[in-house]
Amino acid sequence: MKFDGRRVLITGAARGIGRVTATVMAELGADVALFDRNEAVAETAEQVRHLGRNAVHHLVDVADHGAVADAVAGVEAELGPVDALVNNAGITTNIAPLDRMSPEKWQLELGVNLTGAFNTIQAVVGGMAERGWGRIVNVSSAAARGGLHSQVGYASTKAGLLGLTRNVTVEYAGRGVTCNAVLPGMIGTEKVMAMPKEIFDQAVSQSPTGRPGDPAEVAHLIAFLCSDVAGYINGVDILIDGGAAMNSVVLGSRRALRERGE
Repeated sequence: MKFDGRRVLITGAARGIGRVTATVMAELGADVALFDRNEAVAETAEQVRHLGRNAVHHLVDVADHGAVADAVAGVEAELGPVDALVNNAGITTNIAPLDRMSPEKWQLELGVNLTGAFNTIQAVVGGMAERGWGRIVNVSSAAARGGLHSQVGYASTKAGLLGLTRNVTVEYAGRGVTCNAVLPGMIGTEKVMAMPKEIFDQAVSQSPTGRPGDPAEVAHLIAFLCSDVAGYINGVDILIDGGAAMNSVVLGSRRALRERGE
């Protein structure tokens, strides 16, 4: 599985799954464009260069349609047309029961997690279709299927990504473009590993594997879906959770855990 000569755009690339995906793609021979609001995205770009590949990065809010369009134009001027897009940008910081979720926070999650993916897809898919080849992978979440306690905005927007994925397939499959979604479960990113111990342990205990996933495991799945050999896989969502969906995983705050007697 090689990406020699391919150009891959990854959003949310400052850390976690996005950063690891960037290095995996570089190891496979891709040149990489990186979007994030976090200045640490420059460190990801430097890691890619150390692997011998070209990298450019832009500080951009994917929820801003105009900013995304400008940044994609910059990438195409610097690297060339985007062959593959990985929509990894997402926020998970708004923790509140549905009846206490503020409209402002709801809109924030909608903007980053769902509208952001729409913006980036719209900016690149036309060119992919004209060239007759393109790969789009949307990083959703296992929460898209089962919900997530006190994270209605996150779960709803990640579910929305599945509808977006299928619609891109319906419109562009006949023009050489694939669009698929990956649904990570408990993955050992920096943020997950910093969770309160009782919440972390409770979630991990529900998985048959007894461990969180490695970000590299997600990155290699994404890379496969972006490859030539995955050309007949289109419009699907792939769960990568170590089998946790076989059990009932309910995450929440310390208080919520106490109230449920867990």
